[in-house]
Amino acid sequence: MKVDLFDFELPPERIALRPVRPRDAARMLVVRPESAGGGAFEDRGVRDLPDLLKKGDVLVFNDTRVIPAQLEGRRGEAKIGVTLHKRVDLRRWQAFIRNAKRVKEGNILTFGGGVTAVAEARHDDGSWTLSFPGTEPVELLLERAGTMPLPPYIAGKRSTDAQDREDYQTMFAARDGAVAAPTASLHFTPELVAALDEAGIGREILTLHVGAGTFLPVKAEDTADHRMHSEWGRIEPEVAERLNGARAAGGRLIAVGTTSLRLLESAVAPDGSIAGWEGDTDIFITPGYQFRAVDGLMTNFHLPKSTLFMLVSALMGRERMQAAYAHAIESGYRFYSYGDSSLLLP
Repeated sequence: MKVDLFDFELPPERIALRPVRPRDAARMLVVRPESAGGGAFEDRGVRDLPDLLKKGDVLVFNDTRVIPAQLEGRRGEAKIGVTLHKRVDLRRWQAFIRNAKRVKEGNILTFGGGVTAVAEARHDDGSWTLSFPGTEPVELLLERAGTMPLPPYIAGKRSTDAQDREDYQTMFAARDGAVAAPTASLHFTPELVAALDEAGIGREILTLHVGAGTFLPVKAEDTADHRMHSEWGRIEPEVAERLNGARAAGGRLIAVGTTSLRLLESAVAPDGSIAGWEGDTDIFITPGYQFRAVDGLMTNFHLPKSTLFMLVSALMGRERMQAAYAHAIESGYRFYSYGDSSLLLP
């Protein structure tokens, strides 16, 4: 499909630069299929979620934790910027480098706090493998030299500050490794979770370490020519078993965020059963994809011509999502990572 089919006009003032407070005070647009009598969109709030779901439904969260993966430094006298993407091993990361034309294999990159890295190898997609010498854990080096990697549409308008260290983590964050937050989960608070528990709505956890590829624009003119960057994820076997049991009992599996959805769809069998799973996924979901693992999705509003807008268009239909986004823009919804939410129920 032509990438231009997924374009829309977004006024800059619709981009949220800070989250609402408290987190669960965000608005939520409910989208159902037009063919099922869901012609009108519902303007609700995130706090309405317990009333919008049914007893026995299960929300599936991603417990990845964002690390300070943005590094500013030098190669000699040249300024460079590094965004870590994916862990290779204990001391090596795949990364994207700004001003990479100044970097050669074997160069030493110098960052703040006495942190250095060796540019080991350049890959076909333009990324590099960086090795951090020494014995101090890389996580500690990043805490000393790195900053939170806010998306470009926020970082381009204001600098990262101490508040982002709290705002850009979900309440479920437990496993270090992401360079972008699973932003749909940013809306959850202990109070909302308690209300969901009281309503009999289940909760399960998986892990997908979101990579820097989520920030990269689609440069191809056709979706068939776009290459996704892989990300590492894991679903524990006992979690998969409970998900299958919930579905067998008539419950719906609602992915909280596109990261949870992509991992579930990577792990699902042709018959719709989900298995324990661990590894890299580069699944790319566009219209025509047959969903097997999920029955709904809670997600923020995404960029024009992005792989994530293609994903929601695959779930609900491209024209339906174009209409939903037009309604959201006209109604003043806040977009992107710190913005409002949507609940998609195909």
